[in-house]
Amino acid sequence: MSAREYPERPWVGIGCLAFRGEDVLLVRRSHPPRAGEWSVPGGAQHLGETAESAARRELLEEAGIEVGPLSLVACVDVLHRNEAGAVRFHYTIIDFAGRWISGEPRAGDDASEARFFAPAEIPGLGLWEEAVRVIDTARKRLAES
Repeated sequence: MSAREYPERPWVGIGCLAFRGEDVLLVRRSHPPRAGEWSVPGGAQHLGETAESAARRELLEEAGIEVGPLSLVACVDVLHRNEAGAVRFHYTIIDFAGRWISGEPRAGDDASEARFFAPAEIPGLGLWEEAVRVIDTARKRLAES
């Protein structure tokens, strides 16, 4: 059992969406949770690290990409309970979004693949419904700024 199972408090995860035009960068996870699935780049926030710094670090570590100014897009709670109703996992995920400024997608750290996807490709990826919602929200938020 990992330290994240049956936690005493939620674990904070930070996601960072990078957009190049209308295309969004996603990574294929190489470790649980969601190993093998396409996802928003992100991971755990470190003690003493700001949320925005964590977003930039995770994006660079997982995909080799840098973005300009970040916008706060969403906060999503992920709760998994066991058969008895006890909280087995609890993640609070804070998602940011920014426009691509440098780097070419390359898998690194916790990702086995990284690439930009056009909006028309998103429905065929089997993404978690919250990830799809966050991508749409981020695209609209960046279009307004």
